[in-house]
Amino acid sequence: MLADSHCHLNYKGLVEDQKAVLTRARARGVTAMLNIATRESEWDAVVATAEREPDVWATVGIHPHEADQHPHIDTAKLVERAAHPRIVGIGESGLDYHYDHSDRGQQQASFRAHIAACRETGLPLIVHTREAEDDTIAIMTDEMGRGRYSGVIHCFTASRDFAKKALALGFYISISGIVTFKNARDIQDTARDLPADRLLIETDAPFLAPVPHRGKAGEPAFVADTLAFLAQLRGVDPTVLSEQTTENFHALFGKTRN
Repeated sequence: MLADSHCHLNYKGLVEDQKAVLTRARARGVTAMLNIATRESEWDAVVATAEREPDVWATVGIHPHEADQHPHIDTAKLVERAAHPRIVGIGESGLDYHYDHSDRGQQQASFRAHIAACRETGLPLIVHTREAEDDTIAIMTDEMGRGRYSGVIHCFTASRDFAKKALALGFYISISGIVTFKNARDIQDTARDLPADRLLIETDAPFLAPVPHRGKAGEPAFVADTLAFLAQLRGVDPTVLSEQTTENFHALFGKTRN
């Protein structure tokens, strides 16, 4: 039992051989995959994959890189699309100040629109944050004051302090294959101490293939390698960790139980 809480099955590198990618994932025990949307043009394809595959679900959202290109995607549009039974989350959304592909003000406005959609639908938020910790947590905290919502910090690469603040808001933390990299000591230290009932695992495929697959396109099957590393890091039985993280996935993304 493994859940890949964040992958991009319709991205180049996976979509060309999607059926084989899914077969390999299932062969390694992956029973749930969340196919993440990042721009409006891919929403239909992401949902179609989830409609076709019973162990794949979808999200609807706009990546911060794409915020400038999607000023028309507001809370109402997100809520409307999220009514689909196979859409179980909102995002990924958030702030990325590393590349600044979109205006920071527009990123922030888009982020708040996604959060409002989460409140309205009851669906969890998938948060992307890179070199924007202070603004990310400030917006999350401010918006929590307007009404509670749930979510996950995807592909965690932030500080221990950010993790503590996100956990205090009730968020989950998702660990990617980055944790297996030799230079990821800070992430490893934080991942070792995260509460078991708030921990998710992801691949972010086709990106960030973990050791021993560095240099290859990532795919959901590799979530098993990240889990094995994380279990050793935390000193727990891999089976126990796989069951816990899978249960966490279904607890956060409650529509997957339907």
